[in-house]
Amino acid sequence: MQELLTFVAQSLVDHPDQVSVHATEGPEAIILELNVAEEDMGKVIGKQGRIAKAIRAVVKAATAKNSKPVFVEIQ
Repeated sequence: MQELLTFVAQSLVDHPDQVSVHATEGPEAIILELNVAEEDMGKVIGKQGRIAKAIRAVVKAATAKNSKPVFVEIQ
């Protein structure tokens, strides 16, 4: 999951070296925190959040077989 999110985010931004993903697994869900450079935030979120929604949809589809839901937080 982390590798997929890192690959997608690095493909979108101008500063791929500043992309990092941290996973936190709780009792009921897994949270992936995506950190990008401040100037790349708009590229990851997109107009009206369309890119962010697409990223979340891809991660959700990739983790559909998991018993825990996966959430993506963009910071």
